[in-house]
Amino acid sequence: MYAVAARVKDEDIALVRDRTSIADVISETVTLRSAGGGNLKGLCPFHDEKSPSFNVSPARGVYFCFGCGQGGDAIKFLMDAEHLSFVEALERLAGKAGIQLRYDNDGPQPSGPRPQAGQRQRLIAAHASAVEFYRDQLGSPGARKAREFLAGRGFGRDAAEKYGCGFAPDSWDALSKHLRLQGFTQDELITAGLSKTARSGSLIDRFRRRLLWPIRDLSGDVIGFGARKLFDDDDGPKYLNTPETPIYKKSHVLYGIDHAKREIAKRGRAVIVEGYTDVMACHEAGEPTAVATCGTAFGIDHIGVLRRLLMDSDSFTGEIIYTFDGDAAGQKAALRAFEEDQRFVGRTFIAVSPDNMDPCDLRLTRGDLAVRDMIAGREPLVDFALRHTISRFDLDTVEGRVEAMRKAAPLVAKIKDREKRPEYARKLAGDLGMDLEPVQRAVNNALRGEAAEQRSPGRRVPADSPQRLVEREALKLALQEPALAGPMFDALGPENYADPVLAALREAIAQAGGACSATAGVVWIEKVRDSCTDLGAQGLVSELAVEPLRVDGAADPRYVQITLARLQGAAVTTRIRDLKSKVQRLNPVTHKDQYLALAGELFSLEQQARALREQAAGGM
Repeated sequence: MYAVAARVKDEDIALVRDRTSIADVISETVTLRSAGGGNLKGLCPFHDEKSPSFNVSPARGVYFCFGCGQGGDAIKFLMDAEHLSFVEALERLAGKAGIQLRYDNDGPQPSGPRPQAGQRQRLIAAHASAVEFYRDQLGSPGARKAREFLAGRGFGRDAAEKYGCGFAPDSWDALSKHLRLQGFTQDELITAGLSKTARSGSLIDRFRRRLLWPIRDLSGDVIGFGARKLFDDDDGPKYLNTPETPIYKKSHVLYGIDHAKREIAKRGRAVIVEGYTDVMACHEAGEPTAVATCGTAFGIDHIGVLRRLLMDSDSFTGEIIYTFDGDAAGQKAALRAFEEDQRFVGRTFIAVSPDNMDPCDLRLTRGDLAVRDMIAGREPLVDFALRHTISRFDLDTVEGRVEAMRKAAPLVAKIKDREKRPEYARKLAGDLGMDLEPVQRAVNNALRGEAAEQRSPGRRVPADSPQRLVEREALKLALQEPALAGPMFDALGPENYADPVLAALREAIAQAGGACSATAGVVWIEKVRDSCTDLGAQGLVSELAVEPLRVDGAADPRYVQITLARLQGAAVTTRIRDLKSKVQRLNPVTHKDQYLALAGELFSLEQQARALREQAAGGM
């Protein structure tokens, strides 16, 4: 369901979907191989995996990854893979298919001389112009302080040019006026985060009297800026970044990724540093895999960016190397990173600089080789986390050793490579000066706690019970083979589905017109998805649209009959159980009429159950 699609006519959206080969679109990013039954399979581009779980159904125009749950049609794939809006992805596919999109008169209209240009392109263009403006300003007399700052950190004119450094002049609206003359609207500049509205209502620049670094995405487009304070009378923060915009999401942004991406993929490692000058220092020192976050902690979404570059091989042995200062704040950041460490398939390390220096200071003080040596001297992050944890306790006392064991054992339990856990348990026992048995027991208890948390309410339970399997199978038939499922499927309403999410999906199919009204394909799948009011059901549409049916060969009317008989039979059995409970609680003397009515209904249901069992004979 795409809320921003309202301005494009529905029939044009359907036409684009109908004329687009999802296999061709995805094959530009993912190597696909036959998976049988007309489906294709490959390694998921959205998460790390060693065996392919990313399935594509060309016949239905949808994809779904059984590993991470990502799914949708060709439009959704472009949106997620290339960070496009719905309209931008739609326009790209329409252009390839030779389709001229039409827009509803009462919806928002594309503006400017190029009606097909989406918002992203306009914001990217504004940033590109801003880069040129700021870069020119770096050579002005007023930017002397910015040039001195860079020089003081070991970066000359060539480095400034290489990384696109610029300067925001001592003017309230110099950039805003410059961009307005180039045809950008006030709304576009505010949306881009380049300008803001003053109290007077006039347009003013967001950055003023600051050294600037352009921040680029994976494709190399500038999407924002990082700005460093230079003057003492500037009462703003030391670093000021572009605010959240349609193209700049700080939780996804890694500074330097455009310079580092090829080397990260080539060398199989990424170095995580803390600042813009640290990235520059590492690259200039001969470590071109360094990247940094922009005003936020390294988190899950940043991991997702690196996965694209690192997690695409069965033989992946890559490395993530965190560099943190050796002070208390740096150690805390490293321990926080350990919590996210388990999301990586590769090996994760930490490189702590000597004398608490960051890479930039280290390069200035001791040269390029010292930076490379610091990274070469990395240690596994789990070793650092364990050493730091037990260092807080007095190991000369029984109480200190026991408390250290209690704190450190959960860290061993979190290690994703289960084959390493026994070895780290032995190492922990040795470091604590304790026997292995109590340490191993503490690790096992922590593991059981993790498993219990995974089973706690609110987490998704695998759909492996017999009843849920048959409910899923019935819905798969309606999505994949609506003409075959037809009236038989439509005759059984949501009340036959015990799982509330599956029942919601059954209701959505009814809202979409039912299986009888559909023809197999992406338009039908999207119609069902758009009819979902339940987010869980909406997420299941793509999954069930590509999941193979549980039948050898092609589905036929008899298989539909067997599946739906089992679906209805399970619902009838549940009703029989409830009725038996009610009958047993009734007094046949004092509630004679009610007793006889329920007994008659029970007899009828039992007959129906026997008939359904006969229809369902044949196995699934």
